[in-house]
Amino acid sequence: MAVPSSLGKQKYESRRVTFGGQGQGEGEFDGLRGVTVSHKGDIYVADSGNQRIQVFTLKGRFVRQFPTFVSFEQNMYPLDVAIDKEENLWVVGETRPGDFAMQYSKKGRVLRKIDLRYTGDRTSSGVAVNTRKNHILVAQTIRSYKMHGEVQVLRPDGTCVRTVGRYQGMQDPQYITVDGQGNIIVSDLCTHSVYVYDEDGQFVHKFGDESLWKHLIYGICTDKSGNIIVAVSTGGVVDMFDNTGRFLKHIMTDVGPPWTVAMATKGRLVVTDYDSNTVNIVPITEPDDE
Repeated sequence: MAVPSSLGKQKYESRRVTFGGQGQGEGEFDGLRGVTVSHKGDIYVADSGNQRIQVFTLKGRFVRQFPTFVSFEQNMYPLDVAIDKEENLWVVGETRPGDFAMQYSKKGRVLRKIDLRYTGDRTSSGVAVNTRKNHILVAQTIRSYKMHGEVQVLRPDGTCVRTVGRYQGMQDPQYITVDGQGNIIVSDLCTHSVYVYDEDGQFVHKFGDESLWKHLIYGICTDKSGNIIVAVSTGGVVDMFDNTGRFLKHIMTDVGPPWTVAMATKGRLVVTDYDSNTVNIVPITEPDDE
């Protein structure tokens, strides 16, 4: 959105909120990773090094936290978080034996556990939920004879519906988002590309500008119009594209390595900064545009 005047730009920028920082206390982070926002505007942040999920308002006020239990004897390092249609959370994370997808209530009570330790050397990273079909999507990298990536589409009980992306050249998928039509959109670290599939897992297209994306891409989300927002981490920018992959604009250019992104209400975007362990809430449209 074009800002018509310096005064308008000042008002526009004044709505930006930044909070967090390195540490172990309330509102501090150690290895800040995935982020998601509920319909009510609660921000859920995967605080990986501290093995917990923290919850904030859209003004950056700390609300609560809960540890990412796998069992009473074991916590996991959360890597990403998503919200299902019941407003429960799905969290993918690492433990010493392997990776898990855990379902928690919004207060942190364990509801389900899916063991992601398949045969072979697999690592999991991003998670998303298709609320239309109640499917859980997990990005995985298989580091065997030839490294390749795929997305597992699972039912909440852990049974596999399908595998997506095995034959299009994905190597190291990081984060996933599902748009309003159910399309599956994946950022891939090694190919510097975004892969797009329909709801049934059929390949639609991929895009990525090697001249722009010599850098590493991580977080990804969509807005209500279906535009795709990508965190270009080592480039230090957050970019917006339309659903065909056409570049629209830079949303942010003044943040440290942006790691993950999530859309919020009233045209706001939540962006995590990995180096400074901070969360930024920035306007990308004026409230009247929503």
